[in-house]
Amino acid sequence: MNPHLNLEENMRLASVLEPSKPSFFPARTKIVGTLGPKSRTVEIISNCLKAGMSVAQFDFSWGDAEYHQETLENLKAAVRSTKKLCAVMLDTVGPELQVINKTEHPISLLEDSFVVLTPDQDKEATSSLLPINFTGLSSAVKTGDTIFIGQYLFTGSETTSVWLEVTEVNGEDVVCLVKNSATLSGPLYTLHVSQIHIDLPTLTDKDKEVISTWGVRNNIDILSLSCTRHAEDVRHAGNAFLQAREFLSKLGDLYQTQIFAKIENVEGLTHFDEILEEADGIILSRGNLGVDLPPEKVFMFQKTAVYKCNMAGKPVVVTRVVDSMTENLRPTRAEATDVANAVLDGSDAILLGAETLRGLYPVETITTVGKICAEANLDMGSVDYSIYSILQLLPFLEYSAEKVFNYDLYYKRTVKHAGDAMSHLESIASTAIVYHFHCGIPSFHTYFYPCPFLVTKARAAVKVKASVILCFTSTGRAARLIAKYKPIMPVISVVIPRLKNNQLRWTFTGAFEARQSLIVWGLFPMLADSRHQADSTNSTNESILKVALDHGKAAGFIKPHDRVVVCQKLGDSYVVKILELED
Repeated sequence: MNPHLNLEENMRLASVLEPSKPSFFPARTKIVGTLGPKSRTVEIISNCLKAGMSVAQFDFSWGDAEYHQETLENLKAAVRSTKKLCAVMLDTVGPELQVINKTEHPISLLEDSFVVLTPDQDKEATSSLLPINFTGLSSAVKTGDTIFIGQYLFTGSETTSVWLEVTEVNGEDVVCLVKNSATLSGPLYTLHVSQIHIDLPTLTDKDKEVISTWGVRNNIDILSLSCTRHAEDVRHAGNAFLQAREFLSKLGDLYQTQIFAKIENVEGLTHFDEILEEADGIILSRGNLGVDLPPEKVFMFQKTAVYKCNMAGKPVVVTRVVDSMTENLRPTRAEATDVANAVLDGSDAILLGAETLRGLYPVETITTVGKICAEANLDMGSVDYSIYSILQLLPFLEYSAEKVFNYDLYYKRTVKHAGDAMSHLESIASTAIVYHFHCGIPSFHTYFYPCPFLVTKARAAVKVKASVILCFTSTGRAARLIAKYKPIMPVISVVIPRLKNNQLRWTFTGAFEARQSLIVWGLFPMLADSRHQADSTNSTNESILKVALDHGKAAGFIKPHDRVVVCQKLGDSYVVKILELED
C-alpha cells in the first residue's frame, strides 16, 4: 500500500465521476474548425457554432475560390441565425509538395518495393512511379533521407500513409524504398521530406492571388502562413500586405488582418524566437512536426513553444489532437488526455483539420473537444504543477481538473518574466487580474483606482472573487494583455468602435477587433453600439458599462451581489474599478 495514500485521498478519486460544473461560457480554450465537404452546409455550420467553434478555417490547398466562397456565405448565414460571432482564417498553401494522381485510381505500395518520384507531371501515377509538383527534389535530398507521403493532413494510419527511404538520385528522379505497405486513394497526397530545406517561397504566387482576391473580398480576420521557416517569411507576408494597404483600404479593412505563423518543420523550430517576435500568433502544426522530429521530442517542443507564446502574450494554436474522430464518434483515451494536456500547457486554441473538414462527425468532434477543454479550464486550485514539484505533490493531488494547474503561480511567473520592461498598459491589465488573487474591498459598491496607484507594489489584500472582468477596448490590445495572465474568471472584451476616414468614406472599426479575440484564451467579445465611440465622454462610457452589465445579467453570467472588475480608459488615464452589484 502506498504510504502517501489514505481513505480521504481514495474518496477524492470519486470526484472524477461528479458532473461537470455548468457554465454560461464555452471553454476558455477556443476551437478552430476547418470547413469542407462534411461541414459546409448552413445547418452543420450552425451546429458547429453552437458546439463551440469560434474560428472557421478555409484551407486553399484544395478547392477553388468559388467553392470556398459558397462555404463562407453559408457561414455568414449560420452566424446570423445563431447570433454567434465567428472569425475567418485563410490557410495558405505555402511550399507544399504534392503527389499528383490525375486518374484518382487507388495506388498500392508494397513494403520493400521501389518507387520513383518524378517531376514529370504528364506521367500517370502507378505503384512504381509517382509524379510530384516540384522539380528540385533530386537536388535537395540524398541517399538515406526519409520522405513521408500521406492523405490531406496526414492521417497517421499505416494503411493510408507511407514512409520512403531515398536509395538513389537519378537526374531529376528520386528512387525510394517503400518502408511500409499502404494504399493511396484520391487525387492528391502531401509529400514531406524530413529535415530538408525546400527551395520554394513561403508565400507562393497562388497564395498571393488568393489573398488579393478572395481574402480582400471577404475581409479575412487571420492569415495562417503555412510552413513559416524564418522571420523574413512573416515580414514578407506583412510587407506584401503593407505594399497593398493603400489599394486594400479602398476595398476593405484587410490591413488589420493578423498573421499567424504555422511552424511545421525543423527550420521553423530553429528560428522560432525571431518568428514569434514578428508574428501575431503561432500555430504548431504537429502533424508535419511529427514527421520532422523524433516522436519523443515533439512534446518538449510543444511545451516550450507554448510557454514562449504565453510569456510573449501571443495566441498559440495546437493542431492534430483527435485524428481518430475523423472516422469514429469518440476519441481514444490518449487523444482525450492530449487535448487536456494542450490546454494545461497554456494553448489558446485547438485547431481541428481533417476531423471537421472531411470527418464523419464534425459537430460531435467539436462538442467532445469543447467538453475536454472546459473540464481542463475549470476554476483551478493551488497545486504547483511545476516539473520540480510534481513528484512530491502527486500523492496529494485531488483527481480532478480543478487541482492540476495553479493560476496564481502562472500569474506570478508571467509578471516576473515581463519584468521592469512591463508597459504602462500591461501594468493596468495585470492589476485587473491580481485583484482576484489578492485584493479585497470593504462592503461598498465601487472602488476606483487611477493609474499611479496601479503601478505601485501595493496590490495585496484579500480575494474579491469577481465573477467576470469587463475590459473596454478599441484596439483589443488591453483585453489581450489581460488574457495573457490567464485569469480564472472570463474576460468580456467590450470593443468600442472608432470612426475612421480613408479619404473616400467614413467607416467604423471594431468588428475586426471583436472577431480576432475569438482565438485568444478566455476572451469573449462584445461589440458596443456604433453610437458609443471610443472618444466619447465619460458619461457615454458609463452608459456602455450599464449596457454590458445588463447584458451579463440577462444572459445569466452576472448575478446580483457579484463583484465585477472593470478595466477602462477615462480621459487620458486607464483605471481599474471594482463594482459590487445590487439587486
